[in-house]
Amino acid sequence: MELEGQVAIVTGAGRGIGRATALELTRLGADIVVAELDRANAERTAGEVQALGRRASVVPTDVTSRPALTTMVERTHAEFGRIDILVNNAGIYRAALPLEITEEHWDAVMNINAKAVFFASQAVLPTMIAQRRGAIISLASMAGKVGSRTNLPYNASKAAVISITKSLALAHAADGIRANCICPGFVETDMWTLVAREQSVLMGLSPEDFTEQRAAQVPLGRMERPEDVAKVIGFLASDRAAYMTGQAINVTGGLIMH
Repeated sequence: MELEGQVAIVTGAGRGIGRATALELTRLGADIVVAELDRANAERTAGEVQALGRRASVVPTDVTSRPALTTMVERTHAEFGRIDILVNNAGIYRAALPLEITEEHWDAVMNINAKAVFFASQAVLPTMIAQRRGAIISLASMAGKVGSRTNLPYNASKAAVISITKSLALAHAADGIRANCICPGFVETDMWTLVAREQSVLMGLSPEDFTEQRAAQVPLGRMERPEDVAKVIGFLASDRAAYMTGQAINVTGGLIMH
């Protein structure tokens, strides 16, 4: 129970990597704030946390709204009295060729995937600074380290998460706050279903063939599971990673190694 007595906020915790992360942090002893707009999925995750013996609170949170992020922090304070861990997991994906990207597409992806990461982090920082401790862990992607013909805004947003992480780590190391991010590869989630559907249209493949093609590229020989990512997040949240900050950790099955 390495996180015994600690409180973690996980954005987008209703499904996929967010849900797996909430449950992993629960198993390590943390109480969980499920910051999620989808009420049904949020309640499901909270129920699973409680079934494992920890406290859970559902806070409906639009991560693109600064008032909503303020409410998220205030509710967490009111119910738990502290914030030890923030996992910036909420994100979206949209594919398009460069000449087909609209301003609305660009703004939607950047607002949720990058801007919200910074302002959610900013919202919890005063609490963590006062505590002289905290861990901020954000979901980037291997897409933030490579180029793409068909998801330029998504790749740019994830590169921004990596940069935001490094700057937060440098700015707040002396406050006892660590900031790291995770760069997953091809993860089997609801988002991957969307990726496969959109990319297959652009590439003239079926979604199943697209997924099979991508899985064949993974050196470790399989698609990634949400739990593969969650376990690394649990490590970064714990004191086992006490000397790590400003890092962008690949969890890709060997797809990229830099």
